[in-house]
Amino acid sequence: MFKRARRPILAGLFALAAACSLVTAPAAQAQIPYLQLPAQQPKYASIVVDAASGEVLYAKRADSDRYPASITKVMTIYLLFEELAAGRLTLEDRIPFSTRAAAAPPTKLFVKAGDSITVDEALHALAIRSANDVAVAVAEKLGGSEARFAALMTLRARELGMDSTTFVNASGLPDSRQISTARDLAVLSRAVMRDFPQYYTLFSTAQFTFRGTVIRGHNSLLRRELGVDGLKTGYTNASGYNIAISGVRQGRRLIVVVLGGASTAARDNHAEDLLLTGFDVANRRDRGERITVAQNLFEPDPSGQIMRPSREQGDGEQDGLKIVLASAPPPPAATRSNAAAPTGQWQVQVGAFRSRELAQEQLQLTRRRFASAFTGADTMVTDPSSGFYRARFTGLSEAKAKDACEILKARNQACMVIDPA
Repeated sequence: MFKRARRPILAGLFALAAACSLVTAPAAQAQIPYLQLPAQQPKYASIVVDAASGEVLYAKRADSDRYPASITKVMTIYLLFEELAAGRLTLEDRIPFSTRAAAAPPTKLFVKAGDSITVDEALHALAIRSANDVAVAVAEKLGGSEARFAALMTLRARELGMDSTTFVNASGLPDSRQISTARDLAVLSRAVMRDFPQYYTLFSTAQFTFRGTVIRGHNSLLRRELGVDGLKTGYTNASGYNIAISGVRQGRRLIVVVLGGASTAARDNHAEDLLLTGFDVANRRDRGERITVAQNLFEPDPSGQIMRPSREQGDGEQDGLKIVLASAPPPPAATRSNAAAPTGQWQVQVGAFRSRELAQEQLQLTRRRFASAFTGADTMVTDPSSGFYRARFTGLSEAKAKDACEILKARNQACMVIDPA
């Protein structure tokens, strides 16, 4: 039902490439502006992830700090799901509204101080209405105060592997300290599906009735024939228009996060482009083709020219990494050792820190983000020299160490190759 001839993002792009070879920026924008313009927005970031494997199919500024806005509420919902799953709450339990909760700015349910709603109503209000007053009430119910609840949110984020995320409120209302990344929000999206499949259908609900009033949600992609069944939208002036979605086709589920859109329509259309192209690329890979989402999107190079796909590397930030949930079971040994990495006495240093704990955290973070670069490597934290603990990957050949450091530097992460001599 929902088809738009103006957006030929799949096979038609390769026909266009063959016909046009290199096209100047103005002409390219006239033909496919929706592909170029989002990435030029300063707040823009995105990622496409295979939900089953965690494989990153596409990433653009995915590790750049961004304001999550109301996608924050997915974590608030996650912690509510935990209480339900543990039996500490039921859907019929009541959540009271304090004066502070009732005073939260819109969007809200406008529940008065002293009143209460059920947990079931709160979940629907968070996921569909994106109600800020409900977020505060839930935070106070579960944490005693919103500040304490936000600390619990940040702790759970770290445990899930969201290493670049800090929460200071439960709603996503503007606060310069509340930051996340497209990659971390994909981790959160994947976690809520894995940990609470029995509750995940909440995110596909387009509307609910509260005290006789029908309240419709903000995620218009649920109403398009894309297979989208969640998750959450968000907007503040500082963040731009954000969305995290997940969709299923032919048994394959993808997660798409788009942050910093210029408008609701631009954000939704771009998220749709990424989702559909992700499905197409995944299917073509199954048939043995070597292709990336960036190639199929037919992205411009930095000069603004549209480049013919090369079948080699796509977008500069498309690194083929995986997002790994920190609380997930480790992969089987056969997967970890599918290729014996060269061993040697070279090392890669990824930081020097005032405490051993910080050095160990840096090693864990780096391995999680750059797993393929350090296959087979060991880790060590040196004894303090000049007051610093140095975090290092060890047991590498010269070539492996230098290649790994180049990968890190390409992603703006500091590193140093240590010669055994």
